[in-house]
Amino acid sequence: MNLWIRLLCYLLRVRWRPSIKTSSERSVLRFRAWPLDLDLSLHVNNGRYLTLMDLGRLDFMVGAGLWRAVLRNRWTPIAGHVLIRFRRELRLFQRFRLETRLVTWDDTMVVMEQRFVLEGGPRHGQLAAVGLFKGGIYDRKARAFVPIARLMGEIGVSEEAPPATSEVAAFLSAADNLRGRGG
Repeated sequence: MNLWIRLLCYLLRVRWRPSIKTSSERSVLRFRAWPLDLDLSLHVNNGRYLTLMDLGRLDFMVGAGLWRAVLRNRWTPIAGHVLIRFRRELRLFQRFRLETRLVTWDDTMVVMEQRFVLEGGPRHGQLAAVGLFKGGIYDRKARAFVPIARLMGEIGVSEEAPPATSEVAAFLSAADNLRGRGG
């Protein structure tokens, strides 16, 4: 299914989506693999995972109440780095859910974990893929990333960043190494 159709369906149902009150809560979206999601191997195309991850992050921002501030200030969400590990394929008509959660942050960037979990059938509950995302919200007028403290203030949250796990630390290190090489 095309992203625009999924986005339209999301926008029609967003009013009834649960809110996210703390940084430890998850956004959960449910999907089915449709023919337009597949590649020549007849499983979900690797690029489609990244597209669906965009919807998961949008749902997290909307659920946390941050989207109003993004629209009001004309800020832009920016992806910096993404790492994804594929474990099981998603085949035609397979149901799955995308779980998105915030794992840590620094002054201007957040790291989110996004998990694709199979639903139904003999592999119910198995992990299909897991991704790590690093990005932030960019203020085009100021030509700078919006400080996370300000974003937290916009949604009325005052929390300290959880420590990075060894996997997240390795991801951040690899991202910094790529940036240092001009990548």
